[in-house]
Amino acid sequence: MKTDAGTIEVICGSMFSGKSEELIRRLRRAVIARQKVQAFKPGIDDRYSPDDIVSHDDRRIECANIRDAGEILKLVEPDTIVVGIDEAQFFSEDLVGVCEQLAGEGKRVIVAGLDQDYRGRPFEPIPQLLALAESITKTMAVCMVCGEPANRTQRLIESDERIVVGAGEAYEPRCRKCFRPPEPR
Repeated sequence: MKTDAGTIEVICGSMFSGKSEELIRRLRRAVIARQKVQAFKPGIDDRYSPDDIVSHDDRRIECANIRDAGEILKLVEPDTIVVGIDEAQFFSEDLVGVCEQLAGEGKRVIVAGLDQDYRGRPFEPIPQLLALAESITKTMAVCMVCGEPANRTQRLIESDERIVVGAGEAYEPRCRKCFRPPEPR
């Protein structure tokens, strides 16, 4: 008995590059195709709505707000075809196994997240997901200093914490030339 193979698609890039917007677009297209879709985001991301994945330009799609990646396996219903996961960088590396399991069950898994942290270093679990993905989309923003394509996220506020949830008040996109990683303290 042959079953359809699932897939993992990763949408990555800097902040303000359209990752959530692209995730929402893909999920909406699946809904139009009459495929059952479930979407998830980490509870730490409460910037715009607790119950929606929301892009910076206010496009949105309903989602479940969860504490950890393992909850996805408990909440995904058997007849779900497409699983969307936003802000993947806020999950532990357990997300990799969750995505692998869902794809192994024949589901289309679409994951969006930052591929670099505020220091310009790889931001787990995205690098691991990139290695396993069937499809990768790297989005680019516009550098707020020079206007060139930007693939880095400049933190504008002082903090040594790797994860600081914020939007335009705390971060802006920068190109390689204009990006200034903070000095180690």
